[in-house]
Amino acid sequence: MHEKVLLGMSGGVDSSVAAVLLKEQGYDVIGVTMKLFEGEGSCCNLSSTFAAKRVCDYLQIPHYTLNFQDDFKKYVVDDFICQYKNTRTPNPCIECNRYLKFGVMYQKAKELECEYIATGHYAKIAYSEKYNCNVLMKSKAGKKDQSYVLYYIPNELLNHIKFPLSDFTEKEEIRKIAEKYNLPTARTPDSEDICFIPDGNYKDFLEKYANMKSEIGNIVDSSGKVLGKHNGLYRYTIGQRKGLGISHSTPLFVIGFAPERNELIVGEETELYKKEFCVNDIHLLLMDEIKEPMRVEVKTRYTANTAKAIIVQDKNQIRVQLDEPQRAITPGQSAVFYDGDIVVGGGKIM
Repeated sequence: MHEKVLLGMSGGVDSSVAAVLLKEQGYDVIGVTMKLFEGEGSCCNLSSTFAAKRVCDYLQIPHYTLNFQDDFKKYVVDDFICQYKNTRTPNPCIECNRYLKFGVMYQKAKELECEYIATGHYAKIAYSEKYNCNVLMKSKAGKKDQSYVLYYIPNELLNHIKFPLSDFTEKEEIRKIAEKYNLPTARTPDSEDICFIPDGNYKDFLEKYANMKSEIGNIVDSSGKVLGKHNGLYRYTIGQRKGLGISHSTPLFVIGFAPERNELIVGEETELYKKEFCVNDIHLLLMDEIKEPMRVEVKTRYTANTAKAIIVQDKNQIRVQLDEPQRAITPGQSAVFYDGDIVVGGGKIM
Protein backbone atom coordinates (compact mmCIF):
# COMPACT_ATOMS: atom_id res chain seq x y z
CA MET A 1 0.00 0.00 0.00
CA HIS A 2 1.41 3.38 -1.03
CA GLU A 3 1.77 6.24 1.44
CA LYS A 4 -0.97 8.87 1.18
CA VAL A 5 -0.32 12.59 0.65
CA LEU A 6 -2.83 15.40 0.98
CA LEU A 7 -1.82 18.05 -1.57
CA GLY A 8 -3.02 21.64 -1.29
CA MET A 9 -4.11 22.75 -4.77
CA SER A 10 -4.78 26.38 -5.67
CA GLY A 11 -5.67 25.78 -9.31
CA GLY A 12 -2.27 27.03 -10.47
CA VAL A 13 0.51 25.32 -12.37
CA ASP A 14 2.81 24.79 -9.37
CA SER A 15 0.44 22.64 -7.33
CA SER A 16 -0.73 20.86 -10.50
CA VAL A 17 2.82 19.79 -11.33
CA ALA A 18 3.37 18.88 -7.67
CA ALA A 19 0.52 16.37 -8.09
CA VAL A 20 2.23 14.85 -11.15
CA LEU A 21 5.58 14.55 -9.39
CA LEU A 22 4.09 12.97 -6.27
CA LYS A 23 2.28 10.41 -8.41
CA GLU A 24 5.53 9.64 -10.24
CA GLN A 25 7.20 9.09 -6.87
CA GLY A 26 4.59 6.45 -6.01
CA TYR A 27 2.41 8.30 -3.53
CA ASP A 28 -1.37 8.05 -3.33
CA VAL A 29 -2.27 11.70 -3.85
CA ILE A 30 -5.44 13.40 -2.64
CA GLY A 31 -5.99 16.96 -3.86
CA VAL A 32 -7.64 19.53 -1.64
CA THR A 33 -8.64 23.11 -2.42
CA MET A 34 -9.41 25.37 0.49
CA LYS A 35 -12.27 27.85 0.14
CA LEU A 36 -10.89 30.77 2.10
CA PHE A 37 -12.58 34.01 1.11
CA GLU A 38 -15.92 34.95 -0.43
CA GLY A 39 -15.32 36.68 -3.74
CA GLU A 40 -13.47 36.31 -7.01
CA GLY A 41 -9.94 36.66 -5.70
CA SER A 42 -6.77 35.58 -7.44
CA CYS A 43 -6.67 32.14 -5.81
CA CYS A 44 -8.87 29.80 -3.80
CA ASN A 45 -11.99 31.08 -5.60
CA LEU A 46 -14.59 29.27 -7.67
CA SER A 47 -12.63 29.28 -10.93
CA SER A 48 -9.44 28.07 -9.26
CA THR A 49 -11.40 25.32 -7.52
CA PHE A 50 -12.72 24.13 -10.88
CA ALA A 51 -9.20 24.26 -12.32
CA ALA A 52 -7.83 22.13 -9.49
CA LYS A 53 -10.68 19.64 -9.88
CA ARG A 54 -10.04 19.39 -13.65
CA VAL A 55 -6.39 18.56 -12.97
CA CYS A 56 -7.31 15.93 -10.39
CA ASP A 57 -9.89 14.38 -12.72
CA TYR A 58 -7.29 14.31 -15.50
CA LEU A 59 -4.71 12.65 -13.20
CA GLN A 60 -7.38 10.35 -11.74
CA ILE A 61 -6.86 11.36 -8.15
CA PRO A 62 -9.52 12.35 -5.60
CA HIS A 63 -10.26 16.03 -5.03
CA TYR A 64 -11.98 17.71 -2.11
CA THR A 65 -13.05 21.32 -1.55
CA LEU A 66 -13.00 22.34 2.09
CA ASN A 67 -14.55 25.48 3.54
CA PHE A 68 -12.12 27.23 5.87
CA GLN A 69 -13.56 30.74 5.49
CA ASP A 70 -14.09 31.25 9.23
CA ASP A 71 -10.52 30.23 10.04
CA PHE A 72 -9.16 32.40 7.24
CA LYS A 73 -11.11 35.43 8.44
CA LYS A 74 -9.99 34.89 12.03
CA TYR A 75 -6.30 34.20 11.46
CA VAL A 76 -5.51 36.06 8.24
CA VAL A 77 -8.00 38.78 7.29
CA ASP A 78 -8.72 40.05 10.81
CA ASP A 79 -5.00 40.02 11.60
CA PHE A 80 -4.29 41.94 8.38
CA ILE A 81 -6.78 44.63 9.38
CA CYS A 82 -5.54 44.77 12.98
CA GLN A 83 -1.93 45.19 11.90
CA TYR A 84 -2.73 48.13 9.62
CA LYS A 85 -4.86 49.74 12.35
CA ASN A 86 -1.75 49.59 14.53
CA THR A 87 0.55 51.12 11.85
CA ARG A 88 2.23 47.79 11.13
CA THR A 89 2.70 46.19 7.69
CA PRO A 90 1.67 42.50 7.73
CA ASN A 91 2.50 39.57 5.45
CA PRO A 92 -0.77 37.60 5.22
CA CYS A 93 0.88 34.68 3.38
CA ILE A 94 2.86 33.88 6.53
CA GLU A 95 -0.31 33.76 8.64
CA CYS A 96 -2.11 31.64 6.02
CA ASN A 97 0.71 29.11 5.97
CA ARG A 98 0.94 29.14 9.75
CA TYR A 99 -2.73 28.55 10.52
CA LEU A 100 -4.34 27.20 7.35
CA LYS A 101 -2.00 25.30 5.03
CA PHE A 102 0.12 23.84 7.81
CA GLY A 103 -2.51 24.05 10.52
CA VAL A 104 -6.09 23.03 9.77
CA MET A 105 -5.06 21.31 6.52
CA TYR A 106 -2.76 19.00 8.45
CA GLN A 107 -5.62 18.15 10.80
CA LYS A 108 -7.69 17.22 7.75
CA ALA A 109 -4.80 15.10 6.46
CA LYS A 110 -4.81 13.10 9.68
CA GLU A 111 -8.57 12.59 9.38
CA LEU A 112 -7.98 11.20 5.89
CA GLU A 113 -5.17 8.97 7.22
CA CYS A 114 -2.52 10.73 5.13
CA GLU A 115 1.08 10.39 6.24
CA TYR A 116 2.10 13.65 4.56
CA ILE A 117 0.83 17.01 3.40
CA ALA A 118 2.31 18.73 0.34
CA THR A 119 2.13 22.06 -1.43
CA GLY A 120 3.59 23.67 -4.54
CA HIS A 121 5.84 25.97 -2.52
CA TYR A 122 9.44 26.48 -3.60
CA ALA A 123 11.11 25.24 -0.43
CA LYS A 124 12.84 22.09 0.76
CA ILE A 125 12.69 19.63 3.63
CA ALA A 126 15.88 17.61 4.10
CA TYR A 127 17.82 15.82 6.81
CA SER A 128 20.62 17.83 8.42
CA GLU A 129 23.53 15.98 9.98
CA LYS A 130 24.51 19.19 11.80
CA TYR A 131 21.16 19.40 13.59
CA ASN A 132 20.36 15.66 13.48
CA CYS A 133 16.81 16.20 12.23
CA ASN A 134 14.75 17.20 9.23
CA VAL A 135 15.02 20.92 8.53
CA LEU A 136 13.32 23.55 6.40
CA MET A 137 15.71 24.85 3.74
CA LYS A 138 15.87 27.21 0.81
CA SER A 139 14.94 25.63 -2.51
CA LYS A 140 17.01 25.99 -5.67
CA ALA A 141 14.60 28.59 -7.06
CA GLY A 142 16.70 31.64 -6.13
CA LYS A 143 14.53 34.74 -5.84
CA LYS A 144 11.38 32.62 -6.13
CA ASP A 145 12.34 30.63 -3.03
CA GLN A 146 9.50 30.70 -0.49
CA SER A 147 11.19 29.42 2.68
CA TYR A 148 10.78 32.93 4.12
CA VAL A 149 6.98 32.63 4.30
CA LEU A 150 7.17 29.11 5.79
CA TYR A 151 9.25 29.69 8.93
CA TYR A 152 6.20 29.22 11.16
CA ILE A 153 5.66 25.59 10.11
CA PRO A 154 5.05 23.62 13.34
CA ASN A 155 8.22 21.72 14.27
CA GLU A 156 6.39 18.42 14.52
CA LEU A 157 5.33 18.67 10.86
CA LEU A 158 8.86 18.66 9.45
CA ASN A 159 8.71 14.87 9.15
CA HIS A 160 5.32 15.02 7.41
CA ILE A 161 5.77 17.57 4.61
CA LYS A 162 6.64 17.16 0.94
CA PHE A 163 7.75 20.03 -1.31
CA PRO A 164 7.99 18.38 -4.75
CA LEU A 165 9.27 21.56 -6.45
CA SER A 166 12.29 22.01 -4.17
CA ASP A 167 14.95 21.23 -6.77
CA PHE A 168 13.62 23.28 -9.68
CA THR A 169 15.40 26.53 -10.55
CA GLU A 170 13.12 28.07 -13.18
CA LYS A 171 9.34 28.42 -13.48
CA GLU A 172 9.61 27.50 -17.16
CA GLU A 173 10.73 24.00 -16.10
CA ILE A 174 7.46 23.61 -14.24
CA ARG A 175 5.42 24.81 -17.21
CA LYS A 176 7.21 22.36 -19.54
CA ILE A 177 6.25 19.45 -17.25
CA ALA A 178 2.65 20.72 -17.24
CA GLU A 179 2.65 20.86 -21.04
CA LYS A 180 4.23 17.42 -21.30
CA TYR A 181 1.30 16.03 -19.30
CA ASN A 182 -1.25 18.26 -21.08
CA LEU A 183 -2.37 19.76 -17.79
CA PRO A 184 -5.12 22.37 -18.22
CA THR A 185 -3.23 24.75 -15.92
CA ALA A 186 0.03 24.72 -17.94
CA ARG A 187 -0.20 28.39 -18.89
CA THR A 188 -2.11 29.75 -15.91
CA PRO A 189 -0.59 33.15 -15.01
CA ASP A 190 1.32 33.47 -11.76
CA SER A 191 -0.59 35.02 -8.87
CA GLU A 192 1.36 37.86 -7.26
CA ASP A 193 -1.32 39.81 -5.38
CA ILE A 194 -2.74 39.12 -1.94
CA CYS A 195 -5.31 36.41 -2.61
CA PHE A 196 -8.20 38.28 -0.95
CA ILE A 197 -7.22 41.60 -2.59
CA PRO A 198 -6.85 40.57 -6.27
CA ASP A 199 -6.55 44.15 -7.56
CA GLY A 200 -3.71 44.85 -5.12
CA ASN A 201 -5.42 47.93 -3.63
CA TYR A 202 -5.20 47.16 0.08
CA LYS A 203 -6.29 50.71 1.00
CA ASP A 204 -9.65 50.29 -0.75
CA PHE A 205 -10.00 46.88 0.91
CA LEU A 206 -9.43 48.33 4.38
CA GLU A 207 -11.93 51.10 3.75
CA LYS A 208 -14.63 48.91 2.21
CA TYR A 209 -14.23 45.66 4.15
CA ALA A 210 -13.05 47.01 7.52
CA ASN A 211 -14.77 50.40 7.30
CA MET A 212 -11.51 52.20 8.07
CA LYS A 213 -11.75 55.97 7.68
CA SER A 214 -9.06 58.43 6.67
CA GLU A 215 -8.13 60.61 9.63
CA ILE A 216 -6.10 63.60 8.52
CA GLY A 217 -3.00 64.43 10.57
CA ASN A 218 0.38 66.09 10.39
CA ILE A 219 3.40 64.92 8.43
CA VAL A 220 6.48 65.77 10.50
CA ASP A 221 10.22 65.28 10.23
CA SER A 222 12.27 63.54 12.93
CA SER A 223 12.64 66.84 14.81
CA GLY A 224 8.88 67.33 14.93
CA LYS A 225 8.66 70.08 12.30
CA VAL A 226 5.33 70.01 10.46
CA LEU A 227 5.80 69.58 6.70
CA GLY A 228 2.29 68.80 5.51
CA LYS A 229 -0.79 66.65 6.03
CA HIS A 230 -1.42 62.92 5.62
CA ASN A 231 -4.80 61.32 4.92
CA GLY A 232 -4.74 58.27 7.22
CA LEU A 233 -1.77 56.45 8.73
CA TYR A 234 -2.90 53.07 7.38
CA ARG A 235 -2.29 54.40 3.85
CA TYR A 236 1.49 54.50 4.36
CA THR A 237 4.33 52.09 5.03
CA ILE A 238 7.98 52.37 6.00
CA GLY A 239 10.17 53.34 3.05
CA GLN A 240 7.33 54.84 1.01
CA ARG A 241 8.29 57.89 -1.06
CA LYS A 242 5.44 58.42 -3.51
CA GLY A 243 2.12 59.92 -2.49
CA LEU A 244 3.36 62.08 0.38
CA GLY A 245 2.17 65.29 -1.24
CA ILE A 246 4.97 67.46 0.15
CA SER A 247 7.87 69.22 -1.53
CA HIS A 248 11.34 69.32 -0.04
CA SER A 249 14.89 70.10 -1.11
CA THR A 250 15.76 66.40 -0.86
CA PRO A 251 13.62 63.27 -1.38
CA LEU A 252 11.69 62.27 1.75
CA PHE A 253 10.53 58.82 2.81
CA VAL A 254 8.24 57.44 5.51
CA ILE A 255 10.50 56.49 8.44
CA GLY A 256 7.95 55.95 11.21
CA PHE A 257 4.62 56.69 12.87
CA ALA A 258 3.45 58.45 16.04
CA PRO A 259 -0.10 57.07 16.28
CA GLU A 260 -0.71 58.66 19.68
CA ARG A 261 -0.42 62.05 17.92
CA ASN A 262 -1.71 60.81 14.56
CA GLU A 263 1.58 61.88 12.97
CA LEU A 264 3.41 60.46 9.98
CA ILE A 265 7.18 60.80 10.37
CA VAL A 266 9.33 61.34 7.28
CA GLY A 267 13.04 61.73 6.72
CA GLU A 268 15.86 61.47 4.24
CA GLU A 269 16.88 58.08 2.90
CA THR A 270 19.81 57.77 5.31
CA GLU A 271 17.27 57.73 8.17
CA LEU A 272 15.73 54.53 6.77
CA TYR A 273 18.80 52.48 7.67
CA LYS A 274 19.06 50.56 10.94
CA LYS A 275 21.74 48.33 12.38
CA GLU A 276 19.72 46.85 15.26
CA PHE A 277 16.10 45.85 15.85
CA CYS A 278 14.04 43.36 17.87
CA VAL A 279 11.47 40.70 17.04
CA ASN A 280 8.77 38.99 19.08
CA ASP A 281 6.19 36.29 18.33
CA ILE A 282 9.20 34.03 17.90
CA HIS A 283 9.17 30.60 16.28
CA LEU A 284 12.36 28.53 16.23
CA LEU A 285 12.64 25.37 14.13
CA LEU A 286 16.01 24.02 15.30
CA MET A 287 16.07 24.62 19.06
CA ASP A 288 13.80 25.60 21.93
CA GLU A 289 15.70 28.82 22.53
CA ILE A 290 18.89 30.57 21.49
CA LYS A 291 21.04 30.25 24.58
CA GLU A 292 24.17 31.92 23.20
CA PRO A 293 24.68 34.71 20.63
CA MET A 294 24.27 33.07 17.21
CA ARG A 295 25.66 34.19 13.86
CA VAL A 296 23.04 33.98 11.13
CA GLU A 297 21.88 35.57 7.93
CA VAL A 298 18.60 37.45 8.27
CA LYS A 299 15.94 38.31 5.70
CA THR A 300 13.65 41.18 6.73
CA ARG A 301 11.05 40.88 3.98
CA TYR A 302 10.24 38.41 1.21
CA THR A 303 11.92 40.45 -1.53
CA ALA A 304 15.00 41.43 0.53
CA ASN A 305 18.44 39.89 0.28
CA THR A 306 19.84 38.20 3.36
CA ALA A 307 22.19 40.18 5.60
CA LYS A 308 24.74 38.94 8.12
CA ALA A 309 23.84 39.40 11.77
CA ILE A 310 24.18 38.14 15.32
CA ILE A 311 20.98 37.26 17.18
CA VAL A 312 20.57 37.21 20.95
CA GLN A 313 17.44 35.94 22.69
CA ASP A 314 16.10 37.52 25.88
CA LYS A 315 13.01 35.60 26.98
CA ASN A 316 10.28 36.34 24.41
CA GLN A 317 12.34 38.68 22.22
CA ILE A 318 15.30 38.32 19.91
CA ARG A 319 17.65 41.25 19.36
CA VAL A 320 19.15 41.36 15.87
CA GLN A 321 22.53 43.07 15.51
CA LEU A 322 23.34 43.57 11.83
CA ASP A 323 26.88 43.70 10.48
CA GLU A 324 25.79 46.44 8.06
CA PRO A 325 22.77 48.77 8.31
CA GLN A 326 19.73 47.63 6.33
CA ARG A 327 17.05 49.74 4.66
CA ALA A 328 13.38 50.07 5.61
CA ILE A 329 13.12 47.49 8.39
CA THR A 330 9.35 47.46 8.83
CA PRO A 331 7.32 46.63 11.98
CA GLY A 332 4.83 43.84 11.25
CA GLN A 333 7.02 42.16 8.66
CA SER A 334 8.92 39.02 9.63
CA ALA A 335 12.64 38.65 10.15
CA VAL A 336 13.69 35.10 9.21
CA PHE A 337 17.03 33.69 10.30
CA TYR A 338 19.17 31.30 8.23
CA ASP A 339 22.18 29.12 8.96
CA GLY A 340 23.41 28.85 5.39
CA ASP A 341 20.37 27.49 3.52
CA ILE A 342 18.71 26.16 6.69
CA VAL A 343 15.88 28.12 8.31
CA VAL A 344 16.63 28.66 12.00
CA GLY A 345 13.34 30.41 12.70
CA GLY A 346 12.03 33.95 12.86
CA GLY A 347 9.72 36.47 14.43
CA LYS A 348 7.75 39.67 13.88
CA ILE A 349 9.68 42.92 13.67
CA MET A 350 8.73 45.22 16.53
